Amino acid sequence: MGMWHDTVVVTGGASGLGLACVTHWLGLGAKVLMLDLPGSAGAAEAQRLGDAVHFIACDVCDAVGMTDAVEAAQQRFGPLRVLVNCAGVAPAARTVGREGPHDLDAFRRVMEINLTGAFNATRLVAQAMSRNEADAEGHRGVIIHTASAAAFDGQIGQAAYAASKAGVVGMTLPLARELARFGIRVMTIAPGIFMTPMLAGAPPALREALTKDVPHPPRAGHPAEFARLTQAIVENPYLNGEVIRLDGATRLPFMR
Repeated sequence: MGMWHDTVVVTGGASGLGLACVTHWLGLGAKVLMLDLPGSAGAAEAQRLGDAVHFIACDVCDAVGMTDAVEAAQQRFGPLRVLVNCAGVAPAARTVGREGPHDLDAFRRVMEINLTGAFNATRLVAQAMSRNEADAEGHRGVIIHTASAAAFDGQIGQAAYAASKAGVVGMTLPLARELARFGIRVMTIAPGIFMTPMLAGAPPALREALTKDVPHPPRAGHPAEFARLTQAIVENPYLNGEVIRLDGATRLPFMR
């Protein structure tokens, strides 16, 4: 398989896109560290998936907890080669709502998880990757962020979510430029409408409204398609500092 498939770290790995990535990389023969919250299904999923996956319960926003998780991963599995940041939340709230203005703590929480959490995982895993043995071209690791189509064409009610994902897009190139000296590539995937637990739990009318205008294929994306793109990014060494929309050519419709 080669060194790039040795060890993969997936945040938000207990469900949705993250779990799809965990499953996909296990199928490729990788050892996978699954990170998710203590109350998640991570422990049960790890037990189901076998010995090649190790679950650590932690919050991506916690500096100490994430530091400990990365150290534990290296002790258990050795050098970390790939990080896929999937941890995130997508609440909806209007800036001016029936009960008053958007709750400021709620806005901060979205930014903290989606943006600060992604950076927290990145800074710690990048530090670990910088010490890896390089291959013949000097490659030491790959970091893949999850943004969203909402970073570019967010909906009403998505001010916090769209801002957080736009921040992920915005840090992609600066991180790629900075980490190049260590042989670490940084990429971002901006998925459109995917059939994750978030979408599955939405009202049927909303699901239909979100997917009816997807040009081709005319459906929600499959989480496995997201996972396959992470593999393609890792295996193509000239992909760096870019954001790839994975959305069937959709642009989110304007919904009042």
